[in-house]
Amino acid sequence: MADLPYVDEHAVVIRQSRDVAWAALEQYASGLGFGRHNPLAVVLGTEPRGGFHVAESVPGERVSLEGRHHFSRYRLVFELGQSTAEGIRLSATTYAEFPGMHGRIYRALVIGSRGHAILTDQMVRAIRRRATTVAAEDT
Repeated sequence: MADLPYVDEHAVVIRQSRDVAWAALEQYASGLGFGRHNPLAVVLGTEPRGGFHVAESVPGERVSLEGRHHFSRYRLVFELGQSTAEGIRLSATTYAEFPGMHGRIYRALVIGSRGHAILTDQMVRAIRRRATTVAAEDT
């Protein structure tokens, strides 16, 4: 899935250490996806059934998740940027293709409606909140 087209990127700044941000990202990524019997996953025909598998993990830097279903092949890459005085930038970049007429219709419904953008923005914000919780647990 190396040559999937770019869709979009969403980012937040996490005001915690890299270790804390990484722990939050790992926790979030490990739980991301559909349940095995989720009706939407069944209808879409997601592979893997949960919607994502970890394609790459570079500790402290990046987690790349991939999956596919009847209407799309996709990759979601979470990356921790350089540490700055403000914190660490967490980005979520989506790459996907939507083959055929059904894929184009699906893209219009998911990307064109801004549903994907809203969901991805919620993901990076949830990881930022989780980092705050992880940091509080460490103290």
